[in-house]
Amino acid sequence: MAEIQPHAASLPRSESKIYNMDVENKGEEEKNDEKDYTQRAQWLRAAVLGANDGLLSTASLMMGIGAVNKDVKTMILTGIVGLVAGACSMAIGEFVSVFSQYDIEFSQMKRQGNTSQKDKLPNPYYAAFASAVAFAVGALVPLLGAAFVKDYKVRLGVVVGVVSVALFGFGLLSGFLGKAPLVKSSFRVLIGGWLAMSLTFGLTKLVNHVGV
Repeated sequence: MAEIQPHAASLPRSESKIYNMDVENKGEEEKNDEKDYTQRAQWLRAAVLGANDGLLSTASLMMGIGAVNKDVKTMILTGIVGLVAGACSMAIGEFVSVFSQYDIEFSQMKRQGNTSQKDKLPNPYYAAFASAVAFAVGALVPLLGAAFVKDYKVRLGVVVGVVSVALFGFGLLSGFLGKAPLVKSSFRVLIGGWLAMSLTFGLTKLVNHVGV
């Protein structure tokens, strides 16, 4: 049989007070758990988006240089430059953004006289490190895909293939974290990635053809 919860009004005053306190504490714990879960989901989503950015921007750079140069070393060096530059850019941008948020929230705490909650504020150093690592992880996918293939056409195909699989996976994960339709989210990310790589490849080839 299901357990019947007593109503506060049917209890003696002392027991009713304890019962209400238990209910309030339980509600507060649920709110804190929900807040912690939301924060973790936001960080994970940011990491997924950072990895997706590293994957797509590095792959597009490699496809762009591959449109005008068939040398594998040149393509790999281009990818490495994209990885380093992108990771540094992501780290600095996230550091400045989160530090600004930190200053605003800490100032609000000082006005309220509640600086004991300082440890719950976002950490700009952690955010910068996490963004740089996420970007670098994504950028490694096309680099590893191209590193061991000498044939030019096969190399381009491998890069497109591994990037497509990774984009589809990131789309699934993003859709799951955002509680969006998984297949639709995945194909949206995948088609966007194909478009970015195609435009970079085609426009670079066009610029090289006209001799600009």
